Amino acid sequence: MNATAKLLELGLTLPPPPAPAGNYLPFVRAGNLLYTAGTLPIKDGALAAVGKVGSDVTIEQGYEAARLCALNILAIITAAAGSLDQVERFVAVTGFVNATGDFAAHPKVINGASDLFAAVFGDAGKHARVAVGASSLPLNAAVEVQAVVLLKS
Repeated sequence: MNATAKLLELGLTLPPPPAPAGNYLPFVRAGNLLYTAGTLPIKDGALAAVGKVGSDVTIEQGYEAARLCALNILAIITAAAGSLDQVERFVAVTGFVNATGDFAAHPKVINGASDLFAAVFGDAGKHARVAVGASSLPLNAAVEVQAVVLLKS
């Protein structure tokens, strides 16, 4: 099953790709590698998860926020490549969690993005990853995710 069909089977609809919040591009293509900008959990034009994971946001809410970031990344990939079916594999994902100083479950939060990529792309959605905490993120977002994907030739 291709990625577009799998997305539909999962009952997911891609949102419009989020607009950059500053002087940067939403993606850059270098040969067959596509780099997305850091993507926030935007839903219907608004930030869906605000605050620190560990105090304002639960691990489960952070997971859903990371999943929403991933859905927005899929929208960016579609805009860049024309179709999700142009993705050969995910290479790397970097996830930032706006967390309290004592929070240590960053991987559980960023799994929201990783799990969605694997659900849509199977083994091709598995990737190298960084999941780290930050003392703050843009717009006080709870999570930010960035991806690198290899596109088909």
